[in-house]
Order: sequence, then C-alpha cells, then structure tokens
Amino acid sequence: MFSPKQKLNGAGSVSGNTSIIAAGLKITGEVITDADIRIDGTLIGNISSSAKVVIGPEGYVEGNITAQQVDTTGKINGNITVGDLLNMREKAELYGNINAQKISIEPTVYFNGKCSMSSGTQVVEITYETNERQAKAK
Repeated sequence: MFSPKQKLNGAGSVSGNTSIIAAGLKITGEVITDADIRIDGTLIGNISSSAKVVIGPEGYVEGNITAQQVDTTGKINGNITVGDLLNMREKAELYGNINAQKISIEPTVYFNGKCSMSSGTQVVEITYETNERQAKAK
C-alpha cells in the first residue's frame, strides 16, 4: 500500500532507488547492489554495482569499485572497473588503476595509477609519471 512504484530501466536495475552512505557514516564491508549508490561518508571495502556509483566531495572509498558507471568528486584508494563511463570531476583523487570504456577527467583531478581503455579491439594505456614528467626527460 505504501511502497513506492519501481520500474526497471534498460540495464535491468531498479530506477529511482539510490542507496546513500551519508557524511559522517563509516561502513566496513563489501557492498553489492543492482541499484545506484552514493557515498558521502567512508566505505572500507569493495563495491560491486550493475548501476551507477557516485562518490561525493566528502566521500572516501578504500577498496575496489566495479560498476556500470562511476562519477566521483571524492577520494578513492583502489582500482576502478567501469563497463561504460568513468567521470572524475573537481578535486577528485584516485590512487589506483582504471579499466573503462570511456573516461572524463577534469584538469583539477589527481590520478596516480594506470589506465586501460577498451572499445572493441582497440586498447589505449596511459601511465602516470612522477617528478614533473621525469624532469621533462632531462
């Protein structure tokens, strides 16, 4: 009687449902979901979602993330595997590797790791060099 109406989107997950880990909340453990999830607090553990994962500006994840889409302005210490789009914005920080089909990274983002993009048979790899591009190759 009081349950909200749910409908499946094209990916087969429930639309309109977003789980939230609020600011000030710390969770330790693995998160597995078919719905969207937003992290504004701290999660120590892996996330697996067939939908979208959003990490807010105060959000922190220490663990690997596997999802269809990831949108972050927070801090991640772990690897990200994305089936579609990884969007890193504002002052997001990532200490880990990326495997995605599409990536959007703003200039203010800090990224330290390797990046692999695949679309069909084409593979592109980007690596981060420390010390100002090795002192501009001396």
